[in-house]
Amino acid sequence: MLKSKLAIISVCFWIFAGCQQSFHATTSEQSINTQGLSASGLEPFEQSSKRMNGSKSSTQSGLDDSEKSDLVESENPSDQENGDSDLFAQQKIDEALELCNSAQEMWEEGKIEDALSNLDDAYASIMEIETETYPEFYQQKEDVRYLISKRILEIYASRQTVANGPHNEIPLTMNNFVQDEINSLTGPERNFFIQSLERSQRYRPYIISELKKAGLPEEISWLPLIESGFKLRALSSARALGLWQFIPSTGYKFGLNRNHYIDERMDPEKATLAAINYLKELHGLFGDWTTALAAYNCGEGRVLGTIRTQKINYLDNFWDLYQKLPRETARYVPRFLATLHIINNLEKYNICLEQPLSPIPYRTCEITNQVRLSDIADEIGVEAAVLQDLNPELRYAMLPDETYQLRVPEEKAELFLSKADSIKSTYSPQPKA
Repeated sequence: MLKSKLAIISVCFWIFAGCQQSFHATTSEQSINTQGLSASGLEPFEQSSKRMNGSKSSTQSGLDDSEKSDLVESENPSDQENGDSDLFAQQKIDEALELCNSAQEMWEEGKIEDALSNLDDAYASIMEIETETYPEFYQQKEDVRYLISKRILEIYASRQTVANGPHNEIPLTMNNFVQDEINSLTGPERNFFIQSLERSQRYRPYIISELKKAGLPEEISWLPLIESGFKLRALSSARALGLWQFIPSTGYKFGLNRNHYIDERMDPEKATLAAINYLKELHGLFGDWTTALAAYNCGEGRVLGTIRTQKINYLDNFWDLYQKLPRETARYVPRFLATLHIINNLEKYNICLEQPLSPIPYRTCEITNQVRLSDIADEIGVEAAVLQDLNPELRYAMLPDETYQLRVPEEKAELFLSKADSIKSTYSPQPKA
């Protein structure tokens, strides 16, 4: 049964990825049986029957002989057989839709195996419709096929997601690719790894708490180590910025604002929430974490293209897909898995933390004046670097010319509030577009 499900996933995912036809994912289940019919120039069977009955009634109440003759010809046995054939195809479509709806209810009740069994039956039902025999039902059949594939992918993804962490869902594979990265991170890149590990202590508590809320694996909290080394202002040659290395367009897609004063890709908390949403979307699309992580690095479009052109069943063996991915992704997943192996065996690799960074307790305070962080630091008696670490989204260490929620060290919050209105203001308007 597993093989049949994977076969369905593989075939239907091809349709889901958009290689056979263009289909809008926003199409609702309810619209498939009606809107799908209108799109292909058909009417629901009941409406068609009523229209035919109406025509017969009007004929019996005053049509001339030639019209009656036409009517008799239209009611010959072959037409009746065609009607019966159409009825068979429509019944199969309706049967498949009922099974899909039932599968959805079972899934919501936690009856996953029953839901998958219903989807198997739904697929078998539409496969009884031969498109050569019933060409007018082609679009309906494809719409239901898409719905089935979408349901299977959703169920597969849900089986990988647990409501509450911590939990281990990312398989700790060991192969030559992973071993090479372990050798690198504990050898030539040892200092980078240790320094990144020390910086991680400041940000991982928040990341882990949000991953637990989202039901994602706790291991993902180590992803910034290979993305940015846990540096808030890390900037790549591709203009990816921050802890989670968002490029501007992807950051904007997931709610990270950017203007003259701020770039929220550098805010560890806001960027973490955006990364979680992105990773959830990728996991929902691909159904497994290794493929989702590869897509996080090189983009889902590129991974989908590789799956489509190479015809790879990535659910069976991710590493078959991995070796076909672009060169720049060649180290990404093995590097992440190597990080997990090392983290779980710090003593084995003789790694210890000498200067771990601790989280800075803070309070958020509203301020309406445009001021520089250095002037605030002077007034409340802290290092300007502390305020910059708490407010890394500020591009020029200066507040925007509007109300702003400033993070201030917890022990200095009351002092700041008492002096906020008297801190020297500055004026640096945002450049006109």
